This record gives sequence, structure tokens and C-alpha cells, in this order.
Amino acid sequence: MLDNKKGTDLPFTKLPDAKCPAHAPADHPKVPPEKVGILLANLGTPDNYDYWSMRRYLNEFLSDRRVIDYAPWKWQPLLQLIILTKRPFSSGAAYKSIWNEDKGESPLMTITRDQTAAIRDKMVEVFGDKVEVDFCMRYGNPSTKAKVQEMVDKGCQKILFFPLYPHYAGATSATANDQFFRALMEQAWQPSARTVAPYFEHPEYIDALAQSVETAYAKAENRPDILVVSYHGMPQRYLRQGDPYHCQCQKTTRLLKERLGWADTDIVTTFQSVFGPEEWLRPYTVEHVAELAKQGKKRIAVMAPAFSADCIETLEEINEEIRESFEHAGGEEFTYIPCLNDDPAHIQALSTVIMDNLKGWLD
Repeated sequence: MLDNKKGTDLPFTKLPDAKCPAHAPADHPKVPPEKVGILLANLGTPDNYDYWSMRRYLNEFLSDRRVIDYAPWKWQPLLQLIILTKRPFSSGAAYKSIWNEDKGESPLMTITRDQTAAIRDKMVEVFGDKVEVDFCMRYGNPSTKAKVQEMVDKGCQKILFFPLYPHYAGATSATANDQFFRALMEQAWQPSARTVAPYFEHPEYIDALAQSVETAYAKAENRPDILVVSYHGMPQRYLRQGDPYHCQCQKTTRLLKERLGWADTDIVTTFQSVFGPEEWLRPYTVEHVAELAKQGKKRIAVMAPAFSADCIETLEEINEEIRESFEHAGGEEFTYIPCLNDDPAHIQALSTVIMDNLKGWLD
């Protein structure tokens, strides 16, 4: 079995555990034992916060028609000539303020790697060497295409693809799946594939969220007057077109409220990260926290359940911009509740979701 493009043996023929199949002729290429790949996917991160790294990343992100669906003939001139001339500077400064300088990477990269390592330990404990666990990014590195190729080269004839978004949205789960399927299209021997559905109402996920709230409230010097549950926003138009994201976010908040045993007045749903001239899902977090302060809610807590890992939208936008909006309006105590990240309860919830989706492949 040769790579016709390069005229060389395929990568998996050189793996230490590759063997000639039983009953095959002696000159048959060696193949590795069949494995199942578990590929976690997150949004992505620039390689650095300098201008050109930011420009490359933003160009890939903002050129995705799932993210910005304006006609390219209208959008691309605006993007290339104006937005990508200016925005890499402001976005780079925001990333610099949260950058993990010790590891030379964004917090999202660090956390996603830690999540992957923890999930790998759990999967290996259950399935041994039958699984390969890794992660990729929709934008930037490590790319989906590269990681799919690595898994195929290691003998993964089945791949479970897991977008790390609790809630479905075209601009998150769908575009991650799109990229996964594009990668599969390039495989001569295409592995079987499954994608993991949103887990916004999974009991273990809700319980992990509730535990994070309970822990934060127990540490607070004064109990917050209200919990603001802030989700990443999207244009109102997407909801009218049938995207279920808004409804799934509302259900997560309701289930969290019920799990905590709270009243409706103890919790509120808002949406952040508004971009462009369109009307987005409301209320806007940055405006609503200021309104809460003016209404006499001087102590608030904010969490972001739509993010599986802390990133620019939480560490910079919530903990800096949104905090500032609240305090400038008269707010006194602002508590940011971190994303679930690699918390053991979160890793357990994600592992349960994975094992549910592996049924029939690995039991």
C-alpha cells in the first residue's frame, strides 16, 4: 500500500504495533491494530498576539460563512481592507492581557490540552489502548485536518468527533462539524464517523454548573444579589431562521435554577459579544449588568455556561469589560465564576457523554 502522491509507504506502515494481517501474503503492507479516535474540538486561538498572527486567525474566523453569512462580495472587501487592518491591534492587546506567557499560548489552548489529558486518562482506564484521544481547533492550530490525518495514520477506523459546545449553534457546533467532514473528504480510506450532539441539558453537566455556583457563593464574603448567566450572543435573525441556540440556553438556565432550588429573581439570562450592526439576542450582558446596578443590585455573580473553557470572551470581556460596566454604574461586588475547564465534575460529565456516544463501537 503506497502513497501514490509521494511514492512512499503510508505513515501507519511504520508504526511499532503495525503487523501484516492474518492470512495475507508476506509482502502485504503492515497495518496497525484498529482503534477508535476521540477528537475533541474547540473554537480556536491565534498562535500569538502579534499583528500578523492575529490577522491570520481573524481572517480564518471571520471568513467562515457560518459565522458571518453576508455575501462575500459585500463582506470580503470590508473585512480585508478595513476590519483586518485595525482589529488585529485591539484583539492582540486583549489577548496579551490574558496570555499564558509561561507556556507561550492562550488560556484556551492550555485548558483544552488539560481537559484532553484528563479525558484521555479516563478513556484509557476504561478502554485501554483501543482509543486515541486528542483535540483540534476549528480555527488556527492544531487544525482539524491535521488531527484527523494523525488519527487515521494511527489506525483509527472510527472517529468520534466532539465539539466542546454544550449548546448547538450554526456558528459553533455546525462549523466544527463542517470542518471535520471536509477533513474526511480527503481520506482515501475514510473512517466511520460520529458527531456528539449538544449536551446542554445533560444532568451531569447541569450538576457540574451548580457545583461551581455553590462553591463560588460559599467563598463570597457577601452573597450576590443575583446570578447573571451570560451566553455568547448571535443575531436575532439566526433564531428566526431556526437555530435552536437561544432556546437551549434558556433551558440550561432553567435547569440550573431548579437544581440550585432558587427563585426566578435569583438568576437571569443575558447574551454577550455583540458584533456588527444587526440586532442580537437580548438582553445584552454589558448593558444589563449596569441596569442591575442602577436597580440596586450592588452584588452580582456572572458565569458563562456556553463556554467549556475560559477564553478571551470570559477572561477579558466578562472579567474586564462587563465588570467595568457594572462598577461604573454603581455596582460594588462583582464575582466571576470561572468556566468548568478541567474541574473533575466537568471531566466526568464530558466522559459520560463520550462513553454514551461510543456505545456499539466500544462497550
